[in-house]
Amino acid sequence: MLKKKIMLPVIYGLAYLFTLYIVIQYIIYKPSQAGVVSSKLEDPNFPYAIWKLFFFPHIILGILALLIGAYQLTNRSRLNRKRHRLLGRIYGFAILINVLLVPYLAMYATGGIPSTIAFLVLDIFWLMTTMIAIIYIRRKNITRHREWMLRSYAVTFVFVTFRIFLLMIQFSTHASFSVAFSLAVYLAIIINMLITQVYLNKRTRGSSVKKLLNH
Repeated sequence: MLKKKIMLPVIYGLAYLFTLYIVIQYIIYKPSQAGVVSSKLEDPNFPYAIWKLFFFPHIILGILALLIGAYQLTNRSRLNRKRHRLLGRIYGFAILINVLLVPYLAMYATGGIPSTIAFLVLDIFWLMTTMIAIIYIRRKNITRHREWMLRSYAVTFVFVTFRIFLLMIQFSTHASFSVAFSLAVYLAIIINMLITQVYLNKRTRGSSVKKLLNH
């Protein structure tokens, strides 16, 4: 189930579908036409003009990280080391800038305080996993760098999977939207990180077995 040949096409497919959705929903159409945003506009104190200045860089950089990260997971990306490094820097830059944007956007997250806390937790995980990956590559520890880049991308991919969980929770429970929204974020973080850790453990065990057989 956690084979790379199966996981990568699924990740690619969901990443491109999500990108298409974001482009249509927020770039081709106005953000105010989205149901989640239109509900914010019911509050006369909502600073829509300023909010957009944070929101558009957030989604553009998020899509950049999502698509570059998916490519960086492939063996093909490492065939050209110069390009791999360049794309890795762009990925890291996109996330580190986004980390600075999220706190402001989180203050106006749909669902109120529970959603605000959920997105701030997500932001901390995003910063932590990406920074650790950067530290390891600067120390030339490629194995640990790859492990933490996988964890970083698992957090990046939360922006896709949390929407799937949100739909599942809404259709299967009577939870309010604010509860469903924040719960979906936490579930996406936990499950994405859990799947990544299971994959890493499986790969580590496989490498250990190969070393024993070679001896």
